[in-house]
Amino acid sequence: MRLPPITRATLADFATASGDLNPIHLDPEFARSVGFDDVFAQGMLSMAYLGRLLTGQVPQERLRQFRVRFTGRTLLGEAPICTGTALPADDPLEQRIVLRVTNQAGEERLSGEAIVSASR
Repeated sequence: MRLPPITRATLADFATASGDLNPIHLDPEFARSVGFDDVFAQGMLSMAYLGRLLTGQVPQERLRQFRVRFTGRTLLGEAPICTGTALPADDPLEQRIVLRVTNQAGEERLSGEAIVSASR
């Protein structure tokens, strides 16, 4: 799933919807004061994108586990690309989906996995 580039409006909209009002994501002056060049996306925004990828392919009631690891910052202007690769799980009635978010240059920003029950 390819998403449009991250903008300041994207960050403000997600902050409002999620309640994550951390200034590191919204205030460029604050971000610079703590050593960053500019604001960057909330990690949970990428996780939300992965959730959308998952529930677009698998009904939500089949989702058993969803976990991620944040591996990099998504910067303004980057266009997230979400992928999921289905693999067998330990339980034959489940499937494991390896998840990943990269930017348009292929640099990883988030990795994770989901466990879903097999279709009936």
